[in-house]
Amino acid sequence: MTTRTSLKGSTLPAYPAPPKPFYAKWRTWVILAAVITVYVWAFRGIPFAGIKPTAWQITTAVFRGLFHPDWNYVYLKDGEDLLRGLGETLAIALLGTSISVVLTIPFAIWASRNLIKFRLFSGASTFTLSLIRTFPDIIMAIIFIKAVGPGAFAGVLTIGINSIGMLGKLNAEAIEDLDMGPSEALKACGANRLQTIWHAVVPLAIPAYLSFALFRLEINVRSAAILGAVGAGGIGTPLIFAMEGRSWSRVGIILLGIIVLVTAIDWLSGKLRRRLVQGKS
Repeated sequence: MTTRTSLKGSTLPAYPAPPKPFYAKWRTWVILAAVITVYVWAFRGIPFAGIKPTAWQITTAVFRGLFHPDWNYVYLKDGEDLLRGLGETLAIALLGTSISVVLTIPFAIWASRNLIKFRLFSGASTFTLSLIRTFPDIIMAIIFIKAVGPGAFAGVLTIGINSIGMLGKLNAEAIEDLDMGPSEALKACGANRLQTIWHAVVPLAIPAYLSFALFRLEINVRSAAILGAVGAGGIGTPLIFAMEGRSWSRVGIILLGIIVLVTAIDWLSGKLRRRLVQGKS
C-alpha cells in the first residue's frame, strides 16, 4: 500500500483510489475503434491503380533539372524570364495581402463577441468568414478569371478576398482575448463605442494584427506561385508551360527561384514577427 506524509512528518496510509466507472474504462477503446474505422473507410475509398511505368523516369528528370537548371532563363532581354515571374508573384502576394489586411478590420470587429453584444451581428460575421474559408484558392481564382479575365489582377483579387476568412477569424479571436479593463474604464468615463475601440482596443490589438498579416503574407507568396497554373499570373504560368514542354532544366530553375523567394520571405517575416512579439511582451 502506498503511503502519504502528514504535516508532522509521520507516515500515514494513503487513501485508496476510487474505482473508475465502467464507461470510463471502455470510452478510450470505443474512441480508438471509431478512429481506426474512419481511417480504414478513408483508405478503402481511395482508388489505387498502381504506379505508372513512366513515374520513375519523370521523377529522375525533374531532379536532374533541379541539379542542372537553365541559368540562361534567369534574365532575358525580351520576353518573360525568372526574375519577372518572381517579381509578379511577389507583387500579387503583397497587393492581395494589403487588400485583405484592410478589409478584414470590420469583419474582425463585428465577429468579436466582447465588442458586439448583439449575437445576430457577430454570428453573421463569423458565418461570412467561415463561408469565405470554404473556397479553395484555385476555385476562387477560376471564378475571378471568368469575371475579369486571366492575368495578375485575378490573382490579386483571389489572394485578397480569400485571405479575409483566415485573418478575420484570427483577429476576432485576438480581440476576444484582450484585457477589457481599459475599455470598461473608458466607458465609465463617458466614452462612446467608437472612442472605446480606437483608444482601448486598437492599441492592444495592433501587435497581433500585424503578426497575423505577416504570417498570411508567407502563405500568400506560396499561393501566388501556384495560381499561375490556372492563369492568374505569377511564376506558376511559365512553370506549367515548362512542365508541359518537358523542359526539365527550366522547371528546375523556376523551382529553385520559388524556393529562394519563399525562404527569404519566411526569414524576413519571422524576424519581424519576433520583434513584434518581443515588443508586445
